Amino acid sequence: MSDANTLVLGATGKTGRRVAARLRLRGTPVRSASRTSAAPFDWSEPGGWDAVLRGADAVYLVPPTVPGPVHEFVARAEAAGVQRLVLLSGRGSDTWGDTTFGLDMRSAEDAVRGSALEWTVVRPSNFAQNFDEDLFHAPLVAGELALPAGAVSDPFIDVEDVADVAAGVLNEPGLHAGKTYDVTGPRSITFGEATELIGRASGRPIAYRQISADEYVATLVDQGFDEDAAHHVAEMFVLMERGLLAAPTEDVAEVLGRPARTFEDYVVRVAAAGAWRP
Repeated sequence: MSDANTLVLGATGKTGRRVAARLRLRGTPVRSASRTSAAPFDWSEPGGWDAVLRGADAVYLVPPTVPGPVHEFVARAEAAGVQRLVLLSGRGSDTWGDTTFGLDMRSAEDAVRGSALEWTVVRPSNFAQNFDEDLFHAPLVAGELALPAGAVSDPFIDVEDVADVAAGVLNEPGLHAGKTYDVTGPRSITFGEATELIGRASGRPIAYRQISADEYVATLVDQGFDEDAAHHVAEMFVLMERGLLAAPTEDVAEVLGRPARTFEDYVVRVAAAGAWRP
């Protein structure tokens, strides 16, 4: 494995696969790591960590969904000679207060900031791609998105921008050391407005309906979610209702020298690909 020097964790996920592709296009040697990669990586199996870390000098780190393991991983990374860490976290995690949401991301940030390595934290707002690659996709295809969010708005960010930022940071050693970037889209919209834009671009009537957090938990459980996981997702909406994460930032432009993509850009691109067709 000595021919790779940038380790990308979560290499089959939303951001990881995009980051890896960008690095390769720039000629950066990449080692993609996931449960199914040639060198398997699993947060629950520390015995395999050293093998994927060997020879890496930078790591794109997507944390696990439970707090704790990143502390040990960072210690292993230091011992293996890794020089830099770029951590994917969550927008405004230092404002989340006593919520149980995001304990995994906050634990990972503590581990990275407390290390002796050069680190950068990338903290995106909610992904636009949640509407076509994740939880919101099936309801939109069915014709109605029901969520525990009313007038609360969010500056949804295109995952392509998140990947551009992460790849840019990984390719510029030293320039972003010790920095935290809260990356967002250029404007904030409600979930109802997002649904309307998707419906218009896809040429279909798609409704948005506000429901309670308890109703949403019940819906997710009916879809096969573990009850704890369902409560965790619902807690995100409770957090958002505080309004602390509604304002967009200029951090994408700070890193990339250009504005973030708009939600409309995302919708047009994805609708043209047929993502919301029944």
